[in-house]
Amino acid sequence: MSDFYAVLQLQRTASDDDIKKAYRKLAMQYHPDRNGGTQDAEDKFKEISEAYDVLRDPQKRAAYDRYGEAGLRGGGGGGGFHHVDLTEALDIFMRAGGFGDLFGASRQQIDVRQGEHVDVVVELTLAEVATGVERTLDAKLLDACDRCSGAGAEPGTATSRCATCGGRGEVRRAQRSFFGQFVSVAQCPGCMGEGTTVASPCKKCRGEGRMRAPKQIAVKIPGGVATGQFMTLRGLGSVGPRMGPRGDIRVIFEVKEDSRFERDGADLFCDCLVSYPMLALGGDVDVPAVSGGNVAMRLPSGTQSGQVFNLRGRGLPRVNGT
Repeated sequence: MSDFYAVLQLQRTASDDDIKKAYRKLAMQYHPDRNGGTQDAEDKFKEISEAYDVLRDPQKRAAYDRYGEAGLRGGGGGGGFHHVDLTEALDIFMRAGGFGDLFGASRQQIDVRQGEHVDVVVELTLAEVATGVERTLDAKLLDACDRCSGAGAEPGTATSRCATCGGRGEVRRAQRSFFGQFVSVAQCPGCMGEGTTVASPCKKCRGEGRMRAPKQIAVKIPGGVATGQFMTLRGLGSVGPRMGPRGDIRVIFEVKEDSRFERDGADLFCDCLVSYPMLALGGDVDVPAVSGGNVAMRLPSGTQSGQVFNLRGRGLPRVNGT
């Protein structure tokens, strides 16, 4: 049985920050991607991730300190403890911040709120649906403030670690009840989960780190789309507060009705008015084409009123199809 403190090279009196620092150092050293996926590195990575997962949790750590690994298997430490596999170890690693947080990036780049998603409605004609079209979208998005470069702090000043959560972005509250102690985790109200606060907010954006500005975005719309369908442009929406990741743009299609046709998926139906002599004797009729103009169709003799003829390949394309 491993000693979790020894695995992370810590004393039993180590603080939460000491545990995090030790895990960061060892995770950087033994992560499989940094060691060519060797078995020794993988085993060590799983071991330190398991140790960190226990010691970072106050309830699990208390049970482990009192009873050892047996305490984790019983009721005191959230039963069901087992040795983690590589998938679980990588999940622990990503929940701890992944490569960004562990290998030098600031917490802001990981835990800040994502920017808003933006919906843009695009009107299309049936002729544009038949061929696909390129459009330039006009959207008003929140972009990084040019005065503070998105930091939210007045130029010459800097952000500081949140005094409420100590830079963790979350607060833990322990409550005792008849069933034992419960620990709840919530977003820090002081920094709204960012881990940092701004003492001198930027005068232009008032500390938000972003300003609304018009943007033009080129998009290629495939043929065959229908009203209510949409396509998502990942990471092109509004920037998040204080350099947070961008949201998405959702391009929603609205196809104008064409009086010449009734649409059923990729098929188009149209009515052709002809005389009784032509029904009886046959002849050539002009059928409207969706892209403009007409298509000649040979009407055979003896055609009945209401009879349906297919002009193959003259309808709409299927999205990403033919």
